[in-house]
Amino acid sequence: MTDDLRPLDATVDRPAPAIIKAYASLSPNELCDVLELYCVMRHEIRPLWPSPPRIAGPALTIRTGKHDNLMFHASIYLARPGDVIVVEAGDDEMAVAGGNVCAIAQNNGVAGLVVDGVIRDVVESREHGFPVFGRGVSPIPAKRVGDGGMNVQIRCGGVVVNPGDVVVADEEGIVVIPRARAEEVLEKAQAKVAADSKLSLDDWMRRHRSAVEAALKTKGYRL
Repeated sequence: MTDDLRPLDATVDRPAPAIIKAYASLSPNELCDVLELYCVMRHEIRPLWPSPPRIAGPALTIRTGKHDNLMFHASIYLARPGDVIVVEAGDDEMAVAGGNVCAIAQNNGVAGLVVDGVIRDVVESREHGFPVFGRGVSPIPAKRVGDGGMNVQIRCGGVVVNPGDVVVADEEGIVVIPRARAEEVLEKAQAKVAADSKLSLDDWMRRHRSAVEAALKTKGYRL
């Protein structure tokens, strides 16, 4: 008897652990100082419980169909420790994830879940300390009926996300750094943070006032 079933491909080109650890020390705000708008998820994708810890990890990407969550359910068993599962949901009517599957993901080492859609059992995720980000909540569970996709290019919060991209998320926002730019962006962000740390508030104010005055002058104004 032959096995004609197709294995799911969860192979991801992940950045080195040291790079992910370094990203975890940088806030989305600090990263946005050196990133373009196309790397920043829109404000509709937000923390679904207050003040979650920051997460940083490589993206394991999932696409689901309307009212479906099959590929997400599969991903919790294929993700590696430290991964951030990022989902392009087929709708925002039925919940892609619930408390038990999030608990399994957390037990398997998944850093967090980002869904362009809705989630349920958020109270359970909060009690377990599992960070979840999405458009909102719904008590209605989706069904494991669709084909969907895993390890594919998706769009989440207006941002294109590929497997292995670095995702950094906290209560200030969510950013996605393309895998090919992970080292470059990290170096730029670290340099910017180091330079800013040397400035006192008075120093910053003088530089800021000078920049504001110069910008106003180009428009024919002065303070």
